[in-house]
Amino acid sequence: MSMLEWSDSLSVGIDEIDNQHMALVDMVNKVHDMLIAGETSQNHVLELVEDMRKYSVEHFGTEEKYMEVYEYPDAPAHRLEHAEFIEKITEVEKGCIDQTCTMSMDILNYLSAWLVNHINNTDKKMGKYLLSKAG
Repeated sequence: MSMLEWSDSLSVGIDEIDNQHMALVDMVNKVHDMLIAGETSQNHVLELVEDMRKYSVEHFGTEEKYMEVYEYPDAPAHRLEHAEFIEKITEVEKGCIDQTCTMSMDILNYLSAWLVNHINNTDKKMGKYLLSKAG
């Protein structure tokens, strides 16, 4: 059973960004499935966390490119949210590298709640603005 389900209610209306959000939702679900199955080896956890961090950096770069092209006025606050997420996931990743990482439901709940909240609030606001400028 998935932790997060993608639905149109999470769409920001920009296919490239929505597709990347779907991939992030899939990554959260993979971590969830791993925890439920008890597959919590350091290497496996590190691999998933590292993939999530790398993909988040790529995804945030995409969003920030759109914000720059369309001169999104709330870009500084939006970038700050991205930086805070990257800082958190990097902290988890470093713990995995140091062999002190314990991927837990608490960490996973934080990541999934952050993602859904960010999409529903910050990204949808940005999407609305971008669509109004691109249309």
